[in-house]
Amino acid sequence: MDASSHIAIEETSARYDGWRIVAVCFLVATFGWGLGFYGQSVYVAELHRLHGWPASLISSATTFFYLFGALLVAFISEAIRSFGPRNCLLAGILFLAAAAVLIGQVVEPWQLYAANAVLAVGWAGTSLGVITNTLGLWFDKKRGMAISLALNGASFGGVAGVPLLVAAIGAFGFSGALMSVAAVMLVLMVPIILIFVGQPPGRGRMASTSVASNAPSATQTRAQALRDVAFLTVSIAFALVLFAQVGFIVHLIAFLDPVVGRERAALAVALLTAMAVVGRVLFSTVIDRLNQRLASAISFASQAVALAIIINSRNEIVLIAACALFGFSVGNLITLPSLIVQREFDPRSFGVLVSLITAINQVTYAFGPGVVGLLRDVSGSYALPFYGCIGLELTAATLIMIRGRSRRGGPTGPAFGEPDDKLRDDAIQ
Repeated sequence: MDASSHIAIEETSARYDGWRIVAVCFLVATFGWGLGFYGQSVYVAELHRLHGWPASLISSATTFFYLFGALLVAFISEAIRSFGPRNCLLAGILFLAAAAVLIGQVVEPWQLYAANAVLAVGWAGTSLGVITNTLGLWFDKKRGMAISLALNGASFGGVAGVPLLVAAIGAFGFSGALMSVAAVMLVLMVPIILIFVGQPPGRGRMASTSVASNAPSATQTRAQALRDVAFLTVSIAFALVLFAQVGFIVHLIAFLDPVVGRERAALAVALLTAMAVVGRVLFSTVIDRLNQRLASAISFASQAVALAIIINSRNEIVLIAACALFGFSVGNLITLPSLIVQREFDPRSFGVLVSLITAINQVTYAFGPGVVGLLRDVSGSYALPFYGCIGLELTAATLIMIRGRSRRGGPTGPAFGEPDDKLRDDAIQ
């Protein structure tokens, strides 16, 4: 039996240690997205209610959070290589807890920016870049399924996190609720990470060494990627869609509140994220066998349809159903880029390319909440910015289908992009 066959059998075993890491990453994603991503919609609505600050001001702090976080995410693969996955995950949880406490104490706009800077560090250590890079050390053949299952925690962070956070704010106040969440996260996550996240298996350490010794440097890989058509169409398409998706989700409670009320608005967010779990679970068993670019294009188009319904309806049931339709693809849109990278590019470049595409996406969608908020303030309603989001979704659906032409020996050849079976085996042996 050759090495690759042994690895495939090992990864399919329920006793394989990698599935324990998937469970840890699920919990990390739950808190990371609950406080760092979906929590932003609660912060926008609550800070507006408490202080009367305009939506554009609060949203610009969210934009700053994503921009600063993107700078950190771009180098997460090097951080994991230098400090190990356990230390990076622990740092993410500690900074996330500190940020939650600080956001609850905000009374001046500048303090919101400072709190979001701390939150950005926590986000870098608990979000997509660190999770995909960590799981990449334990998985190869089942990487798609492992990432999909772990990132269900991101959706669970919205399903459970937003309603619980809204309920906690009603019971304890904004500051008290965020302090309570931070305490629960520390008590739960620090021991779990310390106990269960150890050294990756031998092939993970050797693959990391192979990347350092046989592949181009991280700087060279990034430079080649930014000149490659296949990489650019993936990164730009997902950047446009995530710009629209993040802008919409951050403002969703503020949009629905005057139409259906705060509790129903929170329910809509919970249903949206619940559907993200359903969509990701359904896809997880087949996603490694799909045409992932086509699946992405269909997902983009479905979100555009949902947005069109949301803009033009005031019926409570129809609005909630449209949020569910939008949510069905939300989970897969944060999973698909890393899976396309794994399929289309040299596995030795996986960590660097996933970190780069995550950073590019985050830099772009960082402006989503601010632009949506600004257009809402200027136009007096959410119709204009949401129609703009529809345009971006449809543009991305076309762009993602442009694959480019692979040139062996060039940027998409085995030294960088085009996956080669021998290279894949060499990287994991």
